[in-house]
Amino acid sequence: MSTTFDRATFLKQTGAMLVVGFSLNAPASAQPGPSPRATLNPQLLGAGSNEVDAWLAIDRNGLVTLYSGKVELGTGTETALIQLVADELGVPFHAVRMIAGITGVTPDQGVTSGSQTIMTGSIPMRRAAATARNRLLELAAQRFQVASADLVVRDGFVRPRNAAGSRAIAYGELLGGRKFNLTIDPQVALLTGNEFRIVGRPIKRVDLPEKAFGTFRYVQNVRLPEMWHARVIRPKPVGANFVSLDRNSIAGIPNVRIVQKGNFVAVAAPDEWDAIRAARALKVTWSGGGLPAQNDLYEIIRKTPSTVKVVQQGGDVESALSSATKKLSATYLWPFQTHGSIGPSCGVAQVHPDGTIEIWNGTQGVYPLRDAIAGLVGVPPDKIKLNYVEASGCYGHNGADDAGAEAALIAQAIGKPVRVQWSRADEHGWDPKGPAMVMDVEGAVGDDGRVTAWKLDTYTPTHSTRPSGQPGNLLCGQLLSAPPAKNPNIGGDRNAATIYTFANRRVQVHWQPTAVLRSSALRGLGAPQNCFANESFMDELAHAADADPVAFRLAHLSDPRAKDVINAVAKLADWKPGQTRVAAKGLARGRGVAFAQYETTDAYVAMIADVEVRPSSGAIRVRDVYVAHDCGLIVNPDGLRNQIEGAVIQGTSRALLEQVTFDRDGVTSIDWRTYPILRFSQIPNVHITLIDRPNERPLGAGEPATIIVAAAIGNAVFAATGARLREVPFTAARVKSALTQR
Repeated sequence: MSTTFDRATFLKQTGAMLVVGFSLNAPASAQPGPSPRATLNPQLLGAGSNEVDAWLAIDRNGLVTLYSGKVELGTGTETALIQLVADELGVPFHAVRMIAGITGVTPDQGVTSGSQTIMTGSIPMRRAAATARNRLLELAAQRFQVASADLVVRDGFVRPRNAAGSRAIAYGELLGGRKFNLTIDPQVALLTGNEFRIVGRPIKRVDLPEKAFGTFRYVQNVRLPEMWHARVIRPKPVGANFVSLDRNSIAGIPNVRIVQKGNFVAVAAPDEWDAIRAARALKVTWSGGGLPAQNDLYEIIRKTPSTVKVVQQGGDVESALSSATKKLSATYLWPFQTHGSIGPSCGVAQVHPDGTIEIWNGTQGVYPLRDAIAGLVGVPPDKIKLNYVEASGCYGHNGADDAGAEAALIAQAIGKPVRVQWSRADEHGWDPKGPAMVMDVEGAVGDDGRVTAWKLDTYTPTHSTRPSGQPGNLLCGQLLSAPPAKNPNIGGDRNAATIYTFANRRVQVHWQPTAVLRSSALRGLGAPQNCFANESFMDELAHAADADPVAFRLAHLSDPRAKDVINAVAKLADWKPGQTRVAAKGLARGRGVAFAQYETTDAYVAMIADVEVRPSSGAIRVRDVYVAHDCGLIVNPDGLRNQIEGAVIQGTSRALLEQVTFDRDGVTSIDWRTYPILRFSQIPNVHITLIDRPNERPLGAGEPATIIVAAAIGNAVFAATGARLREVPFTAARVKSALTQR
């Protein structure tokens, strides 16, 4: 296995190639050079890079290499990006391959997150491809001595629009060994509508065959010659300080090295089992630290000093509430949740003779992590090389960045290649958590059945403590007392505002500087929490107004695309007003609806959940989930359906089962027994209708469907039983308690 797979190595291994490389004064590492680890100038690789050569390479056989700063996280974006670029460039799908996430090789596009890859991350790639296509047309026009407008591109060839195929000329022949040396045209026309030939087709994902047959190389599979294995010993309780360790406690385990710096303690050994045994046996004394009682969590959230920000306001909500005759209030609670990555996080690192530290990691942002690790280990960023290797699942900021940083730190300390493999307890116990939140909602409806007042107060910390170049955002950086990170308030306000039309409203976010547990981005950030509150309360107001929940939502919307998805899901589910409650064989059955526009600017999603509740036990079974989805231009309908199905499954799991538990020492939900996730037998049937808008820009589709699942299920439980569920997860005990309070 090659362990130094960079741009130069790739070009060497794929044969003679015309390099459409980066435009630099010095030789680029895309070209054969004295060092296969040579680093490109990072200033020319930023997200604003405007050179065609920064994004594309074409060999003499017509093979196109796409250099992407956005990485494949298991969501099918690699396939979709190839579809978009292949269409813009005018080449077959199979003629494009993608290299992603290698510092100094691929462009810096920040972090792959927020369902932004297709919506925004693809734009510079498409513009580069379209600019390159136009240049190829110009070169062919000179060759044929005709106007560019008289030529067309198809399948990697340029030919006269009205001539026989024998006059076609291949891209590789046209370029003749030259670079483009061309600035991307920011105004270049991108394809739309019926101009697409590959976009819109259900292309099979390029990454799935190897994953299905077990031959895919995840980061957990990376091995280096003479590599050592390491494990980190975590402070107990959380926040404790290192006092001492007893080396004699592991005297019987051979070849173990101990790394101790500040509160960071790790062991490494040539044999992985020896490293595991040493981590379990090493006696470490800690002092201080500790967490509060879990029962106090929501009270702590309310009482934590916060900065209030108004995110949406109109009319006079206080006057409207005070004068209303039919008003309601409710509090919705959401716990800490973990990512539950099936494969625990892993990082591999090696210090090369020239001092460069090379890292293989499943990070979502190679450049931000590179800069954070550089500060952690005390070397310049250009002496850190990060290679993205897909990990087995993340959907947010899990432990991947931390494992990569730990590997670099230990490799530097012992002078050996190092693999840090987290355990299941590490992953569940120490990955950054999706934050717990409290949402207070007040509202009123008038005699005409319309909402006259709406007031939401959301209590939340920031939902992003990603590395962002700051060692203090890394777990080992905190143990080494790195300067505290400065993190902006992100994500907790996501979907706190809605696009419903209310005459009087105020939406406030109470930003809190800290959280009880280390927190960061989990799929959707604060949107699932806020949508749970908003869409549950919309349902409560609809019931108070004696209105059909679907009609009630439609009556408060003016956006035609929003109305379209609600009408589409109602048709898909054969929704009939007033027929939401059925009882049979000791079961109560009901249907609930929910709607949102992601971030109030992106994809539109409407959902109807069909559930069964067994009142005697409190058990919920989600039978069917119906989804209508509008994300503008659909790049790959098969991939989109895959994402919606996954979002529904994960959203159902989070709604019914998932909750981090903790005591004074730390997280106690450290395995699949104490932190259960949805089983195959519990997966609902997912029915999907897609609204394709080929003349609209493509919108992100990885997260939108997951944010309304909890509300749809909760509303269905109410339709079935008359009991409101206002705290996630919907455990049997909570259902039975709600049944007694209805």
